[in-house]
Amino acid sequence: MNKRSQSRSAARLAAVQALYQHEMEGTPVPKLIHEFHQHRIGATIEDEEYADADTAFFDDIVKGTLARQEEIDAAIIARLASGWSMERLDRTMKAILRAGSYELMARGDVPVGAVVSEYVDVAKAFFDTREAGFANGLLDAIGKDVRAK
Repeated sequence: MNKRSQSRSAARLAAVQALYQHEMEGTPVPKLIHEFHQHRIGATIEDEEYADADTAFFDDIVKGTLARQEEIDAAIIARLASGWSMERLDRTMKAILRAGSYELMARGDVPVGAVVSEYVDVAKAFFDTREAGFANGLLDAIGKDVRAK
């Protein structure tokens, strides 16, 4: 993986963490972005080294996802199985699906396969294979929906 790909992967993981924090705490977006830039991205926390991330890409995912959350949630809900709702989803999974959906909707410069693969990798960092498969199927379906237009 080249340096640009690595920094974008790190940006995606950080964006998912930021979106999760925003949902949990309601941290205002400017404060959230600042906190990640200053204290998380590229930092070492509790002996865990966080990779350097493409901060502009991180900013775009976080701000764009939150700005278009209603539209993104509607796309996710449309692809959930009958009887499922956003409220039933784990908050980390919601953050993964929202960030991935935003990228699929707004970042036509990134191929669908790359977006899906990257967020499946993020899902694998938090969940078992079953949940990663769920993220894969849902994001793939959303990718086909939004990129076919």
